[in-house]
Amino acid sequence: MKLSYVYILQCVDDTYYTGVTSNLDNRLIEHHSAKYPDSYTAQRLPVKLVFYAEFTDINHAIASEKQIKNWSRTKKEALIAGKYEELPNLAKKKFKK
Repeated sequence: MKLSYVYILQCVDDTYYTGVTSNLDNRLIEHHSAKYPDSYTAQRLPVKLVFYAEFTDINHAIASEKQIKNWSRTKKEALIAGKYEELPNLAKKKFKK
């Protein structure tokens, strides 16, 4: 059974990058080394892995990545913090801290 991963990186400018991969360790090395110099994360190094989830079906991983990319920052931070019970109530809108 081959696993796939959805992951969130926190960039040096405090933005989040969400991606999907079948080899998380290798993909993190690629991010840290700026293998793709024109990519979002290459311009925002260093990056830190703040969340990942494993999937047994790549199609579910891709769907999850697309869903998370459309979430608000507040909703992403709830996911990162493991506050899963808050996720349904966090719509895509601006929240004051």
